[in-house]
Amino acid sequence: MTVIKILYSAAILAALVSAPVTQLSAQFKRTGIKGAVAKPSLAKLKNNVVRNPNDINTIQDYYDAFLDANPGHEKQLKLQMQSWVNQFPSNPFFPVYLRRATKLAAKTNDKNVLDRLKRAVQASPDSMSRHVAYIEAIGPDNPEVANRYDELMKEFPENANVPYALAKVYIEKESPRARPYLLKAVEINPKFARAWYYLWVDDLRWGRFDEGWEYLKKAIAADPENPEYQYRYALSFMGLDQGKFSDLSIKVAKDFPTSEYAVRALGYLASSSATAEEQIKCYELLHDNFPREKGAPYMSSYFDELLSKDPEKARALAVEMKDLKGDESDNWIDLLTQANLFIQGKKLLLERHPAEALAVLNKIKLSKYSLFGSESLLFLKAEATDQTGNHSSAYGQLMKVFAKDPSPALQTALYGYGAKMGKNQAAVKADIYQNLLIKAKPATPFSLKKYIGEGNASLSDYKGKVLLLTYWFPGCGPCRAEMPFFENVVKQYQSKQLAYVGINIVAEQDNYVVPFHNSSGFSFTPLADIKGRDKGNLENYAAAPTNFLIDQAGRIVFSDFMIGAENETHLKMMIDLLLDAPAGFTERK
Repeated sequence: MTVIKILYSAAILAALVSAPVTQLSAQFKRTGIKGAVAKPSLAKLKNNVVRNPNDINTIQDYYDAFLDANPGHEKQLKLQMQSWVNQFPSNPFFPVYLRRATKLAAKTNDKNVLDRLKRAVQASPDSMSRHVAYIEAIGPDNPEVANRYDELMKEFPENANVPYALAKVYIEKESPRARPYLLKAVEINPKFARAWYYLWVDDLRWGRFDEGWEYLKKAIAADPENPEYQYRYALSFMGLDQGKFSDLSIKVAKDFPTSEYAVRALGYLASSSATAEEQIKCYELLHDNFPREKGAPYMSSYFDELLSKDPEKARALAVEMKDLKGDESDNWIDLLTQANLFIQGKKLLLERHPAEALAVLNKIKLSKYSLFGSESLLFLKAEATDQTGNHSSAYGQLMKVFAKDPSPALQTALYGYGAKMGKNQAAVKADIYQNLLIKAKPATPFSLKKYIGEGNASLSDYKGKVLLLTYWFPGCGPCRAEMPFFENVVKQYQSKQLAYVGINIVAEQDNYVVPFHNSSGFSFTPLADIKGRDKGNLENYAAAPTNFLIDQAGRIVFSDFMIGAENETHLKMMIDLLLDAPAGFTERK
């Protein structure tokens, strides 16, 4: 399991616990089904869940469909989720969906019940569980909840937990309504660390990064022994100030060596560093300074790096880690096999036995999350194919990958193999554009409301420009994390060359969008999505971030990519390829 997979799985569970259903779906739900299809029946969706209980998409589909088909019957949904908790006791998703359904089922208009819950809060105003029960019974989206809490704040003017309780519910719903209650909480109690922390979380959604850092520093000052706040502070500089992100992450690891946040800080830093050398340095710190069991979640990513740089060292790591207990042991035994094959294949290449080397290399089955190892394997296979004298096949292998995810390393290799075929760089570039032309497809038109300015923006408005289009929403952490790296690339171009558009897919967060845009400094044009519209081949399947690069003729040329410090150059190369395309490429439909 690599760092990417670990972070993604953890993010899903975190979102399940806290985010509203629409935002959970937006951030994590993705399906491979394209085109308009009839909605399946509730019974069919229920059967899908039973057949695929570990697929979050099937659970979410059933959850959404039940609520749409049975308004007012949330208790039945709760019972169904409880049944699946019992049926699939090891499944991590059903207990969280049960908690969500339980909250929905708790809503009531019964005055006697509400009065009883209110009296419970009045008897113990510091009890978060009593506040939560009261708020859930009223309904967090019910305007009446604000009126009732205004009364409680008047009754308990010196108790910071009263406004904080409502603020916490709003924060977990990613609602702009949280802010005034958080400010009231810290006004009453300036040492309320968690309230300061949530003000930082809220400011991320408003794009107020500078103000947010000040709030987070106040959380740290109020609770300096809490490593989470210092870890979050370090992480908040990722992409915005990589040097500070690095220094603070290492400091967290040094200051809190026994905390889970020490390992997480170095793990995030490793996965988010710009160069392989920086990443390996972080993984070495993890490997050398923490017990094997603590660092284990990140060691497979370390292995991936080493496989491309030093296969013998990757093999030694696999030997060291294979004695872990449980499934991890099986994983490392498999990685050890891959390392041995990698080493054997390289040795055969050095000995000029390309056919035998290729046979060995073809046995290697790396994880789809392998980045560096997979690229290194691609180059080795191309080298082995080339040594057999089949230059064109080696060239074609690399061209196929380049057309999907171009990189400087791949381009250099293409020039090298092209030269062996008698092709100069101009001829290689012509082949590149021919391959891009084959995969380029006209983007489905759209016309969406502008958040800034009047009217709509349409796909046709961007004709003649390269268009970077991303689906996002203000509460989406991965979206916000990617934006600084987008910005680093986008600012290198004039607006007449490149347009950058962000389509917000969560209408409930509309109030955040314009402030986020104006405060963050990110230069994208925000547009509002329309629920249920036909997106055609610009479909994001309710997931964010989802990215497309569209050429001057309105065709999708690149898609399904994410950008970070380690691959900013890939995005720049994609844009440059489209801007520098010959007339024959841009004029063809």
